[in-house]
Amino acid sequence: MSPTAHHHGERHRSGRAAWLRAAVLGANDGLLSVASLMMGVGAASVARSTLLVAGFAALVGGALSMAAGEYGSVSSQRDTEQADLERERRELMATPDAERAELAGIYRERGLSARLAEQVATELSAGDALVHHARDELGLDPENLAAPLQAAGVSALSFSVGALVPVLVAIVVPSSSRAAITVVATLAGLVALGALGAHLGGAPKGKAALRMALLGALALAGTTLVGKLVGTAVA
Repeated sequence: MSPTAHHHGERHRSGRAAWLRAAVLGANDGLLSVASLMMGVGAASVARSTLLVAGFAALVGGALSMAAGEYGSVSSQRDTEQADLERERRELMATPDAERAELAGIYRERGLSARLAEQVATELSAGDALVHHARDELGLDPENLAAPLQAAGVSALSFSVGALVPVLVAIVVPSSSRAAITVVATLAGLVALGALGAHLGGAPKGKAALRMALLGALALAGTTLVGKLVGTAVA
């Protein structure tokens, strides 16, 4: 494999990492929030039907909430990116010489000599100047702007996948061992997701997995306690 091909492959994998991390976070949120809710409800009522209603309601509501929130957030980001590009486009039309000088200045700051920086800026400006100004001045790729629908879909799907774990436990596991299996399955899922998220971010996997397990255990214990207290109070 040539060095160029290898470098291209590395760039491609790093480009996907942001979406994979977002998916991991969504699955983690779905798993822990729905499992915690079902542990709380289960502590107050052991009826399978009650648990399933609560679980499916939390799954659907959480997925839609995640999708709506992500869509709104990423839409605002895309609007900002498009506004920046439009402003840059107008500046290129109004003052092309000043914009070329600005591009040359950027390259000088990166270590090119003044002559070479001017030459590179001139040659690039002869083509699609907006693309080069967007990437080097604004830090944007005009062909890879924020994608609201994609972000919303990834968030909703990943949340649903994580949330399905405690729901499936409630469906297939007898009531006598349901709570214990829910805790084990949830903590195992959190450990795996924590390690995967750390791997994608280049952080130590063991530390991240342990942190997620501890936080998950606290969340499950807290909602179970609240469920028992509320269940006793309203009984």
